[in-house]
Amino acid sequence: MAEIKKGNNKYYVGESESNPEAIMTYVPGETQIIIDHTVVGDALRGQGVGKQLVEAAVKDARENNFKIFATCPFAKSVLEKTEEYHDVYGG
Repeated sequence: MAEIKKGNNKYYVGESESNPEAIMTYVPGETQIIIDHTVVGDALRGQGVGKQLVEAAVKDARENNFKIFATCPFAKSVLEKTEEYHDVYGG
C-alpha cells in the first residue's frame, strides 16, 4: 500500500509534491471538492494506487463533511462503482 500524502489541492504519492509518482488534483469549494485529474506513473501502475488516492479523498470528505464531484473519468468511475463511497459522492 502506497503512502498517500495531502498537498496543495492534491493527494499524491512520492517524496515531493512537485515531482510525484502518482497524483490526483482537485478544485476545492466550501462544501465540496471536484476531482479533475488523476495520473499514476508507470512504476506504480496496476497496484491500486489510483483507487487509494480516491479513497484518501473519501476519508477526508467523511471527516470534514464535504461532497466529492469528479470530472476526471477515472475518479468518477471509482466513485460510481464503489457503493461504500456513495455517501460522499455528489456526481
